[in-house]
Amino acid sequence: MNPLKSSSRAAALLVVSALALAFTGCAARRQQQFLEDKAQGHVYRKPIVEVWPEALALLKDRGFSMMKGTEGFEAQTEWLQTSAASSLGTSYARYLVRGYERGPGQSAVEYRRQERSESRGAANTDGRTSDPMETEPKANSSQMVRDTALEWELLQKVDPDAATALKAEAVKAG
Repeated sequence: MNPLKSSSRAAALLVVSALALAFTGCAARRQQQFLEDKAQGHVYRKPIVEVWPEALALLKDRGFSMMKGTEGFEAQTEWLQTSAASSLGTSYARYLVRGYERGPGQSAVEYRRQERSESRGAANTDGRTSDPMETEPKANSSQMVRDTALEWELLQKVDPDAATALKAEAVKAG
């Protein structure tokens, strides 16, 4: 067998495999985005009093604790450290979750996530910070953004039949 043909064939097979893997990954991301978009607009066929405990449980399962003084169907978590402490920066996150009545026996839930990072001043070559003020934490906060991935997770937990139907729809669309 010609070694040149063999290596060309192997290279072609490698390229085809890499492309197939890339397109499979793209399709999976498109399907996940489709599901999250559908979860964002989902109306549960249950009153909010039945959905609300599950909505809070998802946050508690992730280690978030609720702030005191929340009432009704709106709650905010305390800040939770989401990365290891580091001189380069430490990351934190918190959630605001709201439940809405959408009609008799119908409801919706919205999660919003906010992240922040804190960093400390850099040290000089002798180990001292260049300015005493630089030892104070410097916060960098982001706006609260909708967490559709968490809303999709809630949908799967609270309404598994609707989630199964959406997965089938995503496969057809994808």
